[in-house]
Amino acid sequence: MEKQAYRPIDDLKKLLKSKKYGETLTGLASRLGLHLSGYQHIFKNKTKRFFSKAQTYAQGLLLSEIRNIEKLSETMNSNYYQMQHFITESAWSGRELIDQVAQEVNSLLPKGKLTGLIIDESGWVKKGHKSVGVGHQYCGNVGKLSNSQVAVFAALNNGDFSSMVDARLFLPEDWCLNSTRCDEAGIPESERGFKTKLDLAYEIVKHQSNQIDFDFVSADGYYGNDADFARKIDELGYLYMLDIHANQSIYTEPTELEIPERKSTKGPTPRKLKATKPAISVTDYMNQLSEEQWQKLTVRNTTKGKLTGHYHLAKVFIWNKAIDRIEQRLLVIRKTITSDKELEIKFSFTNANLEQYTPEVIAYMQAQRFFVEHCIKESKQILGIDQFQTRKWNAWMHQTALNFMVSSFILKEKLRNNEDLPLLSARDIKELIIFQLHKQMTDDQMYEKIINRHIRRQQDINNAYLRQNPNLSK
Repeated sequence: MEKQAYRPIDDLKKLLKSKKYGETLTGLASRLGLHLSGYQHIFKNKTKRFFSKAQTYAQGLLLSEIRNIEKLSETMNSNYYQMQHFITESAWSGRELIDQVAQEVNSLLPKGKLTGLIIDESGWVKKGHKSVGVGHQYCGNVGKLSNSQVAVFAALNNGDFSSMVDARLFLPEDWCLNSTRCDEAGIPESERGFKTKLDLAYEIVKHQSNQIDFDFVSADGYYGNDADFARKIDELGYLYMLDIHANQSIYTEPTELEIPERKSTKGPTPRKLKATKPAISVTDYMNQLSEEQWQKLTVRNTTKGKLTGHYHLAKVFIWNKAIDRIEQRLLVIRKTITSDKELEIKFSFTNANLEQYTPEVIAYMQAQRFFVEHCIKESKQILGIDQFQTRKWNAWMHQTALNFMVSSFILKEKLRNNEDLPLLSARDIKELIIFQLHKQMTDDQMYEKIINRHIRRQQDINNAYLRQNPNLSK
């Protein structure tokens, strides 16, 4: 069944009466245990095994409302010092776990559409200055400079499904220049060189290109406005769909770069390259378009019906100043009306071409960046990835990897239940796990609570479809 599609409410009420949902929802907690057991080989060394701690921590991410080690240990009635040692000092590889999660997500995702590796950064406010990577830096979570940690994340996405597959912690330059501080945080020597967020994003793409399958790379305007980042993705052999800022300069026709001739004997000799054709911002370019130069496309599902927008696609040229080269791009402009009746405009560059890809496919790629934001939101709200209270590099890697391991279970359950329960959310799965491990009501009461929530969600979707397709109500 198509997720977020119009569906008669009576169908859900019949499902509720039939109790058919129990066939897929029953046994959720036991399937979590089976899922975790597929990773147990990672949690051991020559003399010790740590899998029981991994199981406890993973369940604690779902059961505890606050996900720092102290509160999680209290929730799980686990020894705090042993859990602290497991997270901070145990010699198991967070990178190995993240890579196995990525490979499992890759095998789970349906392949009906192009698969995207979607990049985004996220941060969270921190107190003090001991947590690894913490510093006074821009934190998107609060929209300003703040004492915070920041990381670059990647989600793998196909259609309506996605899950986290990689993360790299950003180290501010003052950390990289302070060897004592790096020693105290246990940062490996190989990670102490300063890397921009663009560097980290490219590391993710290059690393994942060797172990999972994806067709395109997508990211927001911070990454899209760096022409060399796009060039490097292209050289790896991937499509890219990168958002750009509204003031991005373009050339509407091919241009040359040359040093102007000297026009007089006065003043310095010209040394800087100049384009032979005038540039224009993408906003000014858009404002010159006529109504006939836009096409209406429907691109993906949302909780309020189908995402529909007006699109303009055009071959343009940009000056890549990192290598002083004029390069071709396909400019993608989308205009949509938000739920608040506001006009929203998005600009993107891609190396896809209209000879090989339809406008609908190009519009689909542009719309998928939503999913990494959604994955990060789930990792924070459902699994507490922003609640870590650890100072060491190893601890941050371990907690992030365990978070992703549970995220991949959530993806697995969404796919398993998709036919009958296409609106199953991470919150639903979390509540069902808590219920099945610590029953506070009957099975029927819990399942009825979930289905009634789906009825409310479906009603919102149906109302949006009826507004877009009034003939459905006749």
